[in-house]
Amino acid sequence: LGFLADADQERFDRLRYVELKHGRIAMPAFLGQITTRAGIHLPGNIDLAGDSFDSYPDGLAALFGEDAIPSAGLAQIVGFIGCLELAVMKDVKGEGEFPGDFRNGAIDFGWDTFGPETKLRKRAIELNNGRAAMMGILAL
Repeated sequence: LGFLADADQERFDRLRYVELKHGRIAMPAFLGQITTRAGIHLPGNIDLAGDSFDSYPDGLAALFGEDAIPSAGLAQIVGFIGCLELAVMKDVKGEGEFPGDFRNGAIDFGWDTFGPETKLRKRAIELNNGRAAMMGILAL
């Protein structure tokens, strides 16, 4: 489409990192949406007033409807996400081979035991699953 015709490799890597990050967030978000729509909710209360997790509706109704989560609760969610974005979820410079590879040498999940073709295939699977999850969560 020519959107990045004049972009360099650094710009492409940054966009790929952002795409991976959003895909990684969308995958559990989609799973959570499907789970709660199936009627499965966390046990216990969501607040000190005694409201249970299943007392709030699913989807956008939980944010904007009559029975929406209180504004103080939404502020906590937005504040937590902002804290993660600004302080925690940074593109760390470690032993990573590609954008979104956060290996730091502390925990080994066996990535280095795979061959180059397998690594490329697994990266493509993650990227495509993330893209599908982003479309899925937007569709819900």
